[in-house]
Amino acid sequence: MAEITPQMVAKLRELTSAGMMDCKKALTETQGELQAAIDLLRKKGQASAAKKSLKEAREGLIAQFIQPGAKVGLLAEINSQTDFVARNESFIAFCDDVVKTLATNPSADFEAQRTALVAKIGENIKIARHTRFEVAGNGLVAAYIHHGAKVGVLVEVGCGKDTTPGQDEFKQLVRDITLQIAAANPVAVSRENIDPKLIEKEREIAAEQFKNKPPQAQAKIIEGKLNSYFQTVCLVEQGFVKEPEKPVKAYIGEVGKKLGDEITVRRFVRYQVGEAPAV
Repeated sequence: MAEITPQMVAKLRELTSAGMMDCKKALTETQGELQAAIDLLRKKGQASAAKKSLKEAREGLIAQFIQPGAKVGLLAEINSQTDFVARNESFIAFCDDVVKTLATNPSADFEAQRTALVAKIGENIKIARHTRFEVAGNGLVAAYIHHGAKVGVLVEVGCGKDTTPGQDEFKQLVRDITLQIAAANPVAVSRENIDPKLIEKEREIAAEQFKNKPPQAQAKIIEGKLNSYFQTVCLVEQGFVKEPEKPVKAYIGEVGKKLGDEITVRRFVRYQVGEAPAV
């Protein structure tokens, strides 16, 4: 059995806000597996979903580039060892070059430039990940980098008419959606896009929490819990950041009706520095 150290207990408590003894018991039952311990505490009703990333913390920044015409866009996370280097002009220039080049040439090789910059700055630098969107049909791609360049968003929004992307109302909608994703951190556009494994995990946790309820009551409670979950993680079901009582899908519908078009969020990615798996 893995040794349960005070550091492990403290980490679990930081992630779940559960009691110290509850954390120690959960780690003991799960043989030191942190994610399994989080799930166990949630099933017992002793913790909510972990809100802090379990990924290794790294420094760096998120960079973006949208080609003229807004039909192609790219978002990238580029890591450094310290935040001091992430604010270095040479590092920022390297990031800008990376996103502009990858938007045009997704297979571009930056090893020579990266190695030269490492030698110049004295810190390891890594292109952790990048995503490139190219619009199919009518619509546009847009990006947003939050202040400090620690969070970035890339989104593709589609429409039926080729004239819609040029309308100010549509452009404002797209800007609002990027802000929504940055602020509210959804995991999918709609519930149909969520990994079934995540839904099943939420269902199991809710079932365990209310296992003593009559079957009919339990089914209703679980359904309500799942609906609340979807309203938290599905972009179109979240409350619009500018009008929290209005779901995002209602706002999209209003703009679509005004423009006489059907507007859909096709896909998005949201990057936060340090989330990319270590390799």
